[in-house]
Amino acid sequence: MTQLVRVHNFFLSSDGYAAGEDQSLERPFGHADPAALGSWAFGTASWPNRGDDGGSRGLEDYLVRDFHRNIGAEIMGRNKFSPQRGPWKDHEWQGWWGDEPPFHTPVFVMTHHDRPSFTLSDTTFHFVSGEPAAVLERALEAADGKDVRLGGGANTVRQFLEAGLVDTLHVAVAPLELGGGSRLWDSPDDLDDRYHHDVVRRPDGVVHHLLWRN
Repeated sequence: MTQLVRVHNFFLSSDGYAAGEDQSLERPFGHADPAALGSWAFGTASWPNRGDDGGSRGLEDYLVRDFHRNIGAEIMGRNKFSPQRGPWKDHEWQGWWGDEPPFHTPVFVMTHHDRPSFTLSDTTFHFVSGEPAAVLERALEAADGKDVRLGGGANTVRQFLEAGLVDTLHVAVAPLELGGGSRLWDSPDDLDDRYHHDVVRRPDGVVHHLLWRN
């Protein structure tokens, strides 16, 4: 079976930003409000942090459930893992997610600064340098035949797109502008020369872009 590199349930503003400016420990998305960017997902029946038995069904619920399907490893950029910059000064920081991260696979954090691997619950974080192709080779091996999810942030996804290493993308665009931050694209149409591209529009203005290789 062919292993895929997938971008899945990636939140974006209408002006192309996945996160805002001035990221900090208290604000992982900078000046962006993640509740506004991801409201479509948080309202589904399958969102893992729901406190009740309600929620919507349909395509968006399927997309939320599909997030973990056949995923054997994740790649993320350093800024998705941590607000720290430069050499690692605080090894006690182990990510935004607490003692039980939601990945349940090996995670490869791209960084220019060495740090030892560590494990929380069933997730091991590896800190790796190198070009996207070299990092992907390690992640594919660790995935043991399953797919690799490219988790972000936007700069990391863009690097893999520019290297021609992404097979499928699901990007959910919220009807709000951020005006600055971590940018994925100028327009989704920029990818139409390389990907089939379907668009699903919600009545509330959220637009789902589903792209897969030509």
